[in-house]
Amino acid sequence: MFRVTIRGKFDGLSEDGRAAVLAATDTAFTETGTFTHDASVSAFTFRCQVPAVRDDEGEQEATRRALAALDAHGHPYQVLRVAVMDMRQIKIRRKNR
Repeated sequence: MFRVTIRGKFDGLSEDGRAAVLAATDTAFTETGTFTHDASVSAFTFRCQVPAVRDDEGEQEATRRALAALDAHGHPYQVLRVAVMDMRQIKIRRKNR
């Protein structure tokens, strides 16, 4: 499982697109992706969860699939930064009880 965060800015967002972004209230990582935005709805953060289909899938494939999820929303944008976290690499330390 990968969690991808894309920071960007909208590029000529329509009024319908603006209304759709403003209506979204979820901020969790989902497979379809969620938006958070600044007050003017010009800059955004897109959070997307991408399942790892194969064990050898890496950050480039996760980024490609997250960008496809962002494209599916249909809003014009410019990417400023992409961060990918491979959740398979997270180690959980448990306290001995």
